[in-house]
Amino acid sequence: MRFDLRQSARYLTACLLVTVFTIPPSLMAQASSHIVSPSDLQKAALSATQVRQQNLASVRQFLSSDRATKALQSAHMDATQVKNAVSSLSDAELAQLASRAQKAQADFAAGNLN
Repeated sequence: MRFDLRQSARYLTACLLVTVFTIPPSLMAQASSHIVSPSDLQKAALSATQVRQQNLASVRQFLSSDRATKALQSAHMDATQVKNAVSSLSDAELAQLASRAQKAQADFAAGNLN
């Protein structure tokens, strides 16, 4: 009888270990609650995309202005290449450039820049 009890305990331990090691950890992690909900992540991604699109539009609008075109020509730069290169900027670089473009447009409108 003692042999059967030992054999059963070994069998039970082996089954338990096989079960623990065959279940992927990612499946166990899915059971726990998320720190950030998927809908919040989607909203943040959508917001970041919208901000980037607004910044792109702002910079491209500035680069299409007569004064910016003349400035690019005087610097011997192709305006089309510059407009196309804007889309390859990082989000931070694009935000900084959009801010500068808006400031320059405001200065042009106020007559501070020629």
